[in-house]
Amino acid sequence: MNYMFLVVAIIGEVIATSFLKQSEGFTRPVPTLIMAAGYVCTFYCMSLALRTIPTGIAYAIWSGVGIVLVTMIAWVVQGQKLDAAALAGMALIVCGVLVMNLFSSTGAH
Repeated sequence: MNYMFLVVAIIGEVIATSFLKQSEGFTRPVPTLIMAAGYVCTFYCMSLALRTIPTGIAYAIWSGVGIVLVTMIAWVVQGQKLDAAALAGMALIVCGVLVMNLFSSTGAH
């Protein structure tokens, strides 16, 4: 169940970060409210996930998956350009998260 809280925290963070750009410096009320609600949901669910998931592991998953998803949304929706170096960097982030979860005893499940 705690990993479900982590998934919801990731989704909330991706939504909030995507709407952060749309808020145009907090000058547009609706995107700003969606962004704020997304971050509140994110941090609440992350706090629940951290009851049993080690902080380093949860943060690695949250930030790694969040980076990749936000970048993909920026590419598809906002027209952000991605070059080979950006894609390679994201692949390394994903590999790092996988190594931590699959081979490290830090996050004993």
